Amino acid sequence: MLFYPTEKIALFIDGANLHATAKSLKFDIDYRRLLTLFRSQGQLVRALYYTAIVEDQEYSSIRPLIDWLDYNGYTMVTKPAKEFTDAAGRRKIKGNMDIELAVDAMELAPALDHLVLFSGDGDFRSLVEALQHKGKRVSVVSSLTSQPAMVADELRRQADQFIDLNDLADQIGRDPSERQPRARGEDEAPIEIGHQKEGDLTDA
Repeated sequence: MLFYPTEKIALFIDGANLHATAKSLKFDIDYRRLLTLFRSQGQLVRALYYTAIVEDQEYSSIRPLIDWLDYNGYTMVTKPAKEFTDAAGRRKIKGNMDIELAVDAMELAPALDHLVLFSGDGDFRSLVEALQHKGKRVSVVSSLTSQPAMVADELRRQADQFIDLNDLADQIGRDPSERQPRARGEDEAPIEIGHQKEGDLTDA
């Protein structure tokens, strides 16, 4: 990874996308270690985590993670996900956070030197380009080594730096013996990524 010690850095984490990428690489992220890693790379100004939550659920398995992150150095950005049944009777959920992430990135950009985007969604290519036009460096964290690859080629090419999540596994992977809230229940699929789970989800 190439960071400069004097850079003001912010992390923009597409929670569902990052969860799906780590799952495809067969490791769990230790979010405390993730913060420690990027604090060592420069001046970490903010770490924002974006996720949608299913409305009217008595218990959401992501809630413990949201609470933990909120108390441990992350800025949480959430919104209700909308559940509906399509014409074929399949349960679908809308809960895309792309707009919220893009707006925050553009608003915070004047106070930053380097933005780190944790997502492989090709829809963010134009955001990365716009930030670069403002003189900002943008790194994208996703994976080419997963099967299938989780990063869109156009996003990877646009970024100033591409960081494969698999290369960070030893530094930010969760120790199985440590207790830390998980992003989802063991058998629960992520709900927010419309472009990667097209059979189950719909983009907002």
